[in-house]
Amino acid sequence: MKKIALAIVVLAAALVLQSYAGSAWAQCSSNCYFRTWIAATGDDSNTSTGCQPSAPCKTFSGAIGVTVQGGEANCLGPSEIGNAGAAETPLAIKQAITIDCHGTFGGNLTITGVNAVVINASGAVVTLRGLNLEGYSGFNGGTEAGLNGVLIEAAAVVNIEDSVIENFLQRGIDDVRTSGATTLFIKNTVVRGNGGSGIVAAAAATNSVMLENVQSVGNSYGLAVATGNHVTVSRSVMFGNATAGLEVDPGGQLYVDYTEIANNGTGIQTFGNVALGNSGIVSNTTGISGTTTSYGNNRIFANFAAGNAPTPIGGASPDYGQQ
Repeated sequence: MKKIALAIVVLAAALVLQSYAGSAWAQCSSNCYFRTWIAATGDDSNTSTGCQPSAPCKTFSGAIGVTVQGGEANCLGPSEIGNAGAAETPLAIKQAITIDCHGTFGGNLTITGVNAVVINASGAVVTLRGLNLEGYSGFNGGTEAGLNGVLIEAAAVVNIEDSVIENFLQRGIDDVRTSGATTLFIKNTVVRGNGGSGIVAAAAATNSVMLENVQSVGNSYGLAVATGNHVTVSRSVMFGNATAGLEVDPGGQLYVDYTEIANNGTGIQTFGNVALGNSGIVSNTTGISGTTTSYGNNRIFANFAAGNAPTPIGGASPDYGQQ
């Protein structure tokens, strides 16, 4: 009986793989690989041989063109997302893929008034890992700066890990998906110096968002949460954001745990539902604007104006150090 069951499982797996391979190769007509390679010393003419380690592509776009759906494009050496030369082009991701530049530099200097990365891959899982995206908003007074670091227009799941996204004219990460039932996971990432919000969770309901070990520093807003977005922030830092460290619209849900919210215009500005635990709200111009709830173990200290104290949840005590 066990042998029959095992045979059925193996057959089913084979059929799934066969179906997956067929749909994957349909995205790429020739010389297609599950893993491709990029390096600044490469050449996009190497797409003819699949951008393999002995002959990598020069750009991410070149490598993606010969990567099967669900495959990986990896940095073999220091790499640039856009085309070589003064005019960088946005990286358009239209399929399930992982772009991984761990262990070397993979980035983009965007100075042409475009977005660095645009994800428009309906139903796909897209992972960006180890990227350095530079909008260069200080160049020529910002007139030629990049617009957004990562613009998410469509995908089932987006993962952004171990990256730096900074100095864009508008937003660092902008999630505006319209399909609903989507996920955004950001881990070990710095979002810094952007003219608008560092991170915007504005996808259609319901969008589930998780930030872990994320530093959002020196933006207009550290994190902005729109209606229908359910966001958890853990072990993170919202520091020095001009308008607010955290902002929540009506119908937005935000849970904050083990996070420091410091030196912002307003620490937390909320019109939605916010719960706090194990976190510090320190040295903001205003600590909290709006209604929040608390598990009673937060530290609210040295804000120039305390604002509204959180309401304890259940039998929790009031937070300590309030002023």
